[in-house]
Amino acid sequence: MGIKFRLTVMNFLQYAVWGSYLTSMGSYLVGVGLASKIGLFYAMQGIVSLFMPAIIGILADRRIQAQRLLGICHASAAIFIAAAGYYAMTAGSEVIFGTLFTLYSLSVAFYMPTIALSNSVAYSILENHHYDTVKVFPPIRVWGTIGFICGMLLCDALGFQTNYMQFMQCAVFGILLGTYAFTLPQCPVNRSAEKKSFVEAFGLRAFTLFKQKKMAIFFIFSMLLGVSLQITNGFANPFITSFRDIPEFAATFGANHANALISLSQVSETLCILLIPFCLKRFGIKNVMLIAMFAWVLRFGLFGVGNPGSGVWMFILSMIVYGVAFDFFNISGSLFVNQETDPSIRASAQGLFMIMTNGVGATLGTLSAQAVVNHFVYAQSEPAAQVAGWSSSWLIFAAYSLIVALLFAVVFRYKHTPQSAE
Repeated sequence: MGIKFRLTVMNFLQYAVWGSYLTSMGSYLVGVGLASKIGLFYAMQGIVSLFMPAIIGILADRRIQAQRLLGICHASAAIFIAAAGYYAMTAGSEVIFGTLFTLYSLSVAFYMPTIALSNSVAYSILENHHYDTVKVFPPIRVWGTIGFICGMLLCDALGFQTNYMQFMQCAVFGILLGTYAFTLPQCPVNRSAEKKSFVEAFGLRAFTLFKQKKMAIFFIFSMLLGVSLQITNGFANPFITSFRDIPEFAATFGANHANALISLSQVSETLCILLIPFCLKRFGIKNVMLIAMFAWVLRFGLFGVGNPGSGVWMFILSMIVYGVAFDFFNISGSLFVNQETDPSIRASAQGLFMIMTNGVGATLGTLSAQAVVNHFVYAQSEPAAQVAGWSSSWLIFAAYSLIVALLFAVVFRYKHTPQSAE
C-alpha cells in the first residue's frame, strides 16, 4: 500500500474514534441520571488539552518514535474507554459519577494529545518520503472528518446513541488504530537535541504576545469565542432527542436520529474549508472572523426556534451554518497568528491560540452552558417544560455570541489590504 493511502487510513480511524461518542455521550448521560454532569465530561477535554499535548510532544521529540507513541496513546485510551463502557454495562442505571468520570477522564487524557501527534506522524512520514506536505496533507486530513462522520452515523445506525455501547465502539476503533500505528514507517527521534527550558518546552514564551495590545485583544476574543466551541457537541444530541417525549415529534426522523442530523455539521465543515481562501482574499481576516461569530449566533438561534417536525429545516440550516462558524474563525485565526508573530515563537503562538480556544474557552463554555441548561431544562420535570427550557438556553447562547461579535467588531482593529496574502 502507498504511504498516502496508509496515512489516509490513520486519519480516518483517528477521528472515527472521536465521532463514536463525542456528539452522543450527552444523551447517554441523560439516560443514567447524569444530565447535570454533561458539562464536566466535555470540559475535561479542554482541561487535559492544557498540558497533555505538550507532555506527549516532548516524549515524541526526544524519547519515543512518534508512530509508536501514537499507538501507545490510542491503545491506552481504548482500554480506559472500554473499561468505562464495561462499568456502565454492569452498573446499568446505577452508574456512579465518580467511577465513570475517572475512567472517561483517563481515556481522554491519552486521546486528546493524539490529535496533534497524528498530524506530526503524517508530516514526518511524508517529508521522509519527499512529499510536499502543503499539497499532499490536506486531502489526507479530509478523511479524518469523513471518519468522524462515519463514526457518528455508525453509532446512530447501530442504536448506540443513548447507551454505553458507544464507548465500546470507540474502543474498537481505538484498538484498531493503536495496533495499526505500530505498522507505520518510523519517525525519527532527536535524542541529541539541545534541552529546552520548561518555558520553551511548554510553549509558554508565546504568552509574551500579551504585551502587544492587538494580540492581547485577539487572544482574549479567541477565548470568548472558544466558549461556543463545545456547547453543541455536548448538548445538541440530548436537546434533539428530548423531542421524543413530545407526542407531536415522537415519530419524527430527527428526534430519533439526532446523530444523522448533526453529521451534516461535519459535512458542512468539510465543504466550508474550500470557501476560506476566496473569503479571506475578498473580505480580510477581521471580517471573516466576524462572519464566523455571527454564524454562531445563527447556529444557536436556529436551535432555539426550530424543532424536528415542521421546523426541521431550521435544524438543517443550523448544521450548515456550523461549517462557517467553526472553520472561518479557527482557520482564519490560525492564519492571523501566523502572519502577526515572529517565526521564532510561531509554533508556540499557534499552541497558545489552541489553548485559549479549545482549552480555556471551551472548558469555561461547557461548564457555563451546563449551569444554564441545569436551570432552564433539568430543573423542570415535564417534557414540554424541558423543551421550552432548551429553547431559552439556546437563545441565551445566541445572545452571548451576538454580544461577543459586536464587541469584536468595535474593539479589534485590523486593516484589510487586498493585495496581501490574506
